[in-house]
Amino acid sequence: MPIPPTSLPRRRLLTGSASALAAAGLASFHQVALAQAAAPAAKPLPGYAGWKKADAVIVHSATTIETKRSAFGAGVVTPADQLYVRNNLPTPPEAIVADRDAWQVQVDGVRQARSLSVRELKGMGLDTVTMVLQCSGNGRGFFPSKPSGTPWTVGAAGCVVWSGVPVRDVVQALGGLADGAKYMTGTGGEVLPPGIDPKSVIVERSVPLDAMQDALLAWEMNGEPVPLAHGGPLRLIVPGYTGVNNIKYVKRLAFTAQESDAKIMSHGYRISPPGGKADPSQPSVQEMNVKSWINSPLPEGGPQAAGKVLIQGVAFGGMHAVKGMEVSTDGGKTWQAARLIGPDMGRYAWRQFVLQTQLPKGTHVLASRATNTQGDVQPEARQENQGGYNNNSWADHSVTVTVA
Repeated sequence: MPIPPTSLPRRRLLTGSASALAAAGLASFHQVALAQAAAPAAKPLPGYAGWKKADAVIVHSATTIETKRSAFGAGVVTPADQLYVRNNLPTPPEAIVADRDAWQVQVDGVRQARSLSVRELKGMGLDTVTMVLQCSGNGRGFFPSKPSGTPWTVGAAGCVVWSGVPVRDVVQALGGLADGAKYMTGTGGEVLPPGIDPKSVIVERSVPLDAMQDALLAWEMNGEPVPLAHGGPLRLIVPGYTGVNNIKYVKRLAFTAQESDAKIMSHGYRISPPGGKADPSQPSVQEMNVKSWINSPLPEGGPQAAGKVLIQGVAFGGMHAVKGMEVSTDGGKTWQAARLIGPDMGRYAWRQFVLQTQLPKGTHVLASRATNTQGDVQPEARQENQGGYNNNSWADHSVTVTVA
């Protein structure tokens, strides 16, 4: 992938306008035109992500961009130009990727604490991991309580290939861990607003020390330099953990005895009861859970022809590999085993699944249910919580299609 341009795309035309007019006929022209005029215009891509494929994403805001469910396609790896974006702070200036190798990260909590450039990191080790990158709020849009935050459905996720130096190799090169380390804490390099307490806005997250074993300091994404939109020039990658724990523009990596006291850690991304307020005693949003959804067929594709239908989607097991898949065509009353297909790119990546089946005329509720190697089964119901986090309900992620 070439270095993405930053120019804004032209405003997209209203999807399906010509076909809608043809179907409606001249007698309905006036009503169709009025409906199109009343429809809100699609938001333009922000400049830092202007290189993304506009018809494959939904722009919620300048810092939140979702992949359309219909855009996931049949491949395993999510292309960069349609991968979702979730930023907690405005994106840093383009200048930070002008000389990527010069970017510095301070490493603390080791016996030889020091600052390292990306150029130095590239001489310490190399590994590649394919993993699901998923926002903690993916699926929030299915909560009937309508929690505050972006109403993601399935598109705040993707399967991404990261390359960089294993964190464990960096620790070894710096003499090993200092005594008392219990957490790995990453700090982002966003520009903080002046005049306020940095801890109230800084992106700084702690994960259990064991996560270090598979973590990377990554400078490549899908075989190209990590784009600014996705954390370049250097991102902390913590496989199996939700997106907020994969720190963008990482400027400090510390091995600490306590969790960070930054607000985003102490009160943000906590599993709080509905109507409650977050506090440090509540579970933190960290490890992902087992999940799947169907990407084809979808209702927006129009009525399906009766007969053979190929149902396909993706599944991932959180911290463990996917072991089995089931698909239901009747809203979960009965289930059929689906096939896992395509390359197995490791326990943190998602797997494709397919089921070829017969669908008679009528309306069908299609659902998928994954099981991982630990025996964890994707549940029917979501876990209700104030923030709308960690929704892996198969019922919520089902789709209703019509067979004509």
